[in-house]
Amino acid sequence: MGQLVQESEAALRPIGKLDVPQLVRTFTLRTSEGFVENFGPALIARVSGEAPGVQLRFVPKPDKDSTPLREGAVDLETGVLESTTSPELRTQTLFRDRYLGVVAKGHALSKGKITPVRYAAGRHIGVSRDINRDAIDLALAHLELKRKIVVSLVAGFATAVALARTSDLIATVPERHTGNLREGLHSFLLPVSTPEFTVSMLWHPRLDADHGHRWLRDHVRAVCAGAR
Repeated sequence: MGQLVQESEAALRPIGKLDVPQLVRTFTLRTSEGFVENFGPALIARVSGEAPGVQLRFVPKPDKDSTPLREGAVDLETGVLESTTSPELRTQTLFRDRYLGVVAKGHALSKGKITPVRYAAGRHIGVSRDINRDAIDLALAHLELKRKIVVSLVAGFATAVALARTSDLIATVPERHTGNLREGLHSFLLPVSTPEFTVSMLWHPRLDADHGHRWLRDHVRAVCAGAR
C-alpha cells in the first residue's frame, strides 16, 4: 500500500521546474556507518540554505535489504554494492574509500614505522559488519601473522573509534566515513595491502525523474565529492 501511495504522489508532482525555496518535503535517507557524522553537517547546511521547508530524516542501515526502498519507506540509501543488491535499483558512485588504523595519541603505534608485525601484535577492535575484515586477516595470514581481537562490536565504526580514543586498542576503520570521528587521534596506513571499496547511493526507479529527489541526489553527490 505504501508503494502505491508513493508512486501516485510521484505521478502527481508537477513536471515543470522545481521551486526549491518553496519545497516542503521530508526525505528519508538510510545510511551506512559514519555517513551522518561526516557528511551530514555539510548536506544539512546545503539543503537548509536552499530549501528551508525540507527536512532530512536519517535512519540506520543494519542490513542490505532493499525492501524499504521498494516500499517507499526510504527515499535514498548509501552503501557498498554487492552481488545481492537488487538489480531494479538505480545506483550512482559517490566515492572510493580505504581502511586506516587508528590509535590514541601517545600509543606505541603513533611513533615509528608501522610494520605488519607491530600492527598484528597490538590489541584490536573487531567490527562484525566490517566488509574488509577478512581481507585484512587474510593478508596477515600470508605473512603468518594474526591479529588479537580483544573486543568485537556490532555497533560499528563510530563506537570502535570512541573505544580507541580512550584505550590502548587499535581500530581499523574506513578513512572517509570516519574523518570527523578521528580528529585528535593518530591514523596510519595499514602495513598490508587491502582493496579499496566504492560507496554508492541507491534509489528506486520511480524516483528517478522526481525533481525534488534529483535535487537531493545532486547535493549528496556534491557533498561526497568535497564540494562546498
